[in-house]
Amino acid sequence: MDIIENKFYFLLTYGCQMNESDSERYAGQLESLGYRRTEDMDMADVVLLNTCCVRETAEGKILGKIGELKHVKQHNPNLIIAVTGCMAQEWQDRLFERAPHIDLVIGTHNIHKLVELIRERQAKSGHYLEADMTVPAFHDLPTKRFQKFFAWVPIMNGCNKFCTYCIVPYVRGREVSRPIADIVREIEEIAKEGYKEITLLGQNVNSYGLDLKDGTDFSALLQAVDRIDGIERVRYMTSHPKDMTFAMIDAIADSKKVVNHMHLPIQSGSDELLKKMNRGYTVDQYMELVEYARKRIPDLVLTTDIIVGFPGETEEMFCQTLDLLKRVQYDMAYTFIYSPRTGTPAAKMDHQIPQEEKSRRLQRLMDVQNVYSLQLNQAMEHKEYEVIVEGPTKNDENHWFGRTTGNKMIIWEHDGSAAVGDTVKVAVDKGQTWVLKGHLIH
Repeated sequence: MDIIENKFYFLLTYGCQMNESDSERYAGQLESLGYRRTEDMDMADVVLLNTCCVRETAEGKILGKIGELKHVKQHNPNLIIAVTGCMAQEWQDRLFERAPHIDLVIGTHNIHKLVELIRERQAKSGHYLEADMTVPAFHDLPTKRFQKFFAWVPIMNGCNKFCTYCIVPYVRGREVSRPIADIVREIEEIAKEGYKEITLLGQNVNSYGLDLKDGTDFSALLQAVDRIDGIERVRYMTSHPKDMTFAMIDAIADSKKVVNHMHLPIQSGSDELLKKMNRGYTVDQYMELVEYARKRIPDLVLTTDIIVGFPGETEEMFCQTLDLLKRVQYDMAYTFIYSPRTGTPAAKMDHQIPQEEKSRRLQRLMDVQNVYSLQLNQAMEHKEYEVIVEGPTKNDENHWFGRTTGNKMIIWEHDGSAAVGDTVKVAVDKGQTWVLKGHLIH
């Protein structure tokens, strides 16, 4: 392979952790060609936007950035602009129509095509599209990991759930699991490179292995990963209540390395709305999982996702969601206003909720949840926790942070005694709604 010298790439990632992981594989391919990463878009020879289309706001931001690139290309006609990811899969040729200055559009199953497409574009100007979802979802590709001690490890791609509000099955395709042997091999290599924490990634990790039809499931994967030397923590995201089982909870509880943080999206506290969402479980079934998990994992940190303003959500249904928050008392809830996505059944449903009402409900929801987030964080005061040092906070280099196994961020005043990647003990002095403040224990 010919190596390109003194060439740079600019990479911008939108969306979820799966996109972050995909970007690491795009970066690995670019660096195998000799490109080096730059944070200066004007300096780049290749600009790659790895996109998301889960919410309308994400698409708006991406289209704005694509428009900005038109001016960059006017100053550098040889610039190669690639749009990849979920929005690329959804829009395909329409992106070229909207923005003719784009050179490459690469879908979610075609990451491995980047080098070939760059070669073709260098040989001849034009538009190049690869968005075939019938090709395998996983390929053995060079990976440039963006963090030093934390690594993403994709275990599956796609989703079979078809929640009525969600576009993921249409842009990521059906569920495809990686063989356990491939996943274990990647994690063993990561461990040798000094990585301490991994996150197993999938749109629905609980359905891992079902497509392999050989008895493999998420429990078996967790048990295999737990035996790998060198890794201190194993995280996973995202779980789906429909496929979560007591056996999986047992595997989490019995493991030495799988963390005590469980993200289990409920989306709504109304059974009627859950049915309209096509979530596949009831509130009572969800609560059985929560109660069993808390029995088996006494220090469980539980977080969730909730959508407000789904079509047809009445005041009574919304109040059922508020009641659920009070019943469960989550450590944190990631709350979203329903956003119609073209091509999904919910976008065509009657009784769409006005934006003003959706905003009011979101605020009411956060007001209830913040009470429990604060209480649970305050209950951590004067206790000690192990964290892996991540470095200075975004706005203050004198204060550093790390996360507990429960994914709670602790911030402390940096005294130079701990380095990035160290595993240290921190005492919590003050619990706040979103973060904890503490001090290092020497």
